[in-house]
Amino acid sequence: MLKKFIVIVTLIFAPIVMAGEKNFEDPYQKTKIAAEKIFNAINQQSAQIKSNPEILRDVVKSDLLPYVHVKYAAALSLGDNYKNINKDERDAYFSAFERYLIQAFAQALSMYNGQSYQVESDKDVTGKNIVSVRVLLINPDKSQQPIRLDFQWRKNTATGEWQAYDMVAEGVSMITTKQSEWSTIVRQQGIKSLIAQLQSQASQKIDPSAIPNKTTASK
Repeated sequence: MLKKFIVIVTLIFAPIVMAGEKNFEDPYQKTKIAAEKIFNAINQQSAQIKSNPEILRDVVKSDLLPYVHVKYAAALSLGDNYKNINKDERDAYFSAFERYLIQAFAQALSMYNGQSYQVESDKDVTGKNIVSVRVLLINPDKSQQPIRLDFQWRKNTATGEWQAYDMVAEGVSMITTKQSEWSTIVRQQGIKSLIAQLQSQASQKIDPSAIPNKTTASK
């Protein structure tokens, strides 16, 4: 049960920390404000979402995706393979990756059932370009220990804007995990196969009773 909970909250909070208001440059404030914003939106539409979970795709696209650095996250997720694909392949991959994120985020958010959270206290970010912000996820079941999530933020040196690019859940990096999974697919089957799998994942219906699927290599 703990492993399942980590999978769910990992996908829930990944988009949340990427969804900050641009006028708040501090990653700590972005995390707090964005978390409050997304959960308020879900609570306000809870009745509609319960009858039609697909609404969550619109929530993700309108409230979360504009703040996600999709291409940067996509490139990191491919690792060294990113350098070996051409422009057309990259464009197709970016498009599939974005649709995959929308489905994955919406699926995870459909499983939200009242988890509370605690963002660590603000720290001075002067002179820093990379900052990790810790969030504790508190399960309603008080017998379970809080789950630690560390969100990695990167400051855009050109714009000064902070954007989240990775999350480490209980010591496991989201980007590193995807690099490991997807490098096998690209190596054995090629980038087109990965794109096809991402597109297939993106087309799946939002089902609150389902565990988020992972894109893995075919055996």
